[in-house]
Amino acid sequence: MKMDRAILAGMGYGVLAGAFWGTVFLGPRVLHAFSPMQLSASRYLLYGLISVVLILPRWRALAPKVGRTEALALLRLSLLGNIVYYVFVASAVHLAGVAATSLIIGLLPMAVTLVGSREQGAVPLRALVLPLALGAIGVSLIGIDLLGRPVEGGLTTAQRLLGLACAAGALVSWTLYAVLNSRWLTRLPSVSAHDWSLLTGVATGTLALGLAAPAFLWGGVPHAPGDWALFWGVSGGVAIGASVLGNAFWNRASRLLPLTLTGQMILFETLFALLYGFLWDGRWPTLMEGLAILALVASVALCVGRHHRQPQAASEAVTPEAA
Repeated sequence: MKMDRAILAGMGYGVLAGAFWGTVFLGPRVLHAFSPMQLSASRYLLYGLISVVLILPRWRALAPKVGRTEALALLRLSLLGNIVYYVFVASAVHLAGVAATSLIIGLLPMAVTLVGSREQGAVPLRALVLPLALGAIGVSLIGIDLLGRPVEGGLTTAQRLLGLACAAGALVSWTLYAVLNSRWLTRLPSVSAHDWSLLTGVATGTLALGLAAPAFLWGGVPHAPGDWALFWGVSGGVAIGASVLGNAFWNRASRLLPLTLTGQMILFETLFALLYGFLWDGRWPTLMEGLAILALVASVALCVGRHHRQPQAASEAVTPEAA
């Protein structure tokens, strides 16, 4: 029963992380007049600033736990999971649209689960074939629906291909981040998931300083004051929601779930991204989209069932949350 409660709590955190992360796909669409570099720099500068403010009261207790090795790891993780990932995502949304980007990013659960199946104590990959197949079917249905629509915004074929390449880059970048971040959380049980998220924010904000000049000073397009107000408002909301809260929830889920199940939780980012897109467009899902959503939900449910039937394998991969 203890393992079941841990999995239930971990899933809850995973769903919350997906709900906040889904806004990442909507932000570039709302702020389509701004460059991917500006979107990334603003979001992570604000993430870093907020993290510094929140971590200062606890820094004296945290400092002894963060040496040179941990600091370098935080910089690598921040580069992979935040800076590089979001530049790729924002570029993909600009060039290929939200649906196409969601399609490629929707492969993240399969990628992370496949890598996680090699971790010690993981549920055997053969037990996850059906959930993975359903996830792939769901993503494929979104792709089939996408191909049947007109090209968004008059984009050329070359632009769409470049956008898909950017989405693929985001897929690789975040897969590496998810696996390495999970390993570091296991290595540092004395650092809470929330504190690790804030430390990641500080590292990300430091890296984002290098983006500020090229993003806002060199070759920037003039914008009206009202556009800038919307820009910083949306960037602040994404920084607080997706970065501060979403990352904290994700770290908690990573501590409570085996990597093979953690990978499946990323499906909720795709589901919420689709939901927000439907709300923004003011429409219901198409038949294909509805079937895709059902397939994705069934994929997660079956994956949970596989872990429930093999508690020993899953429990070995669960690390209790630090206080």
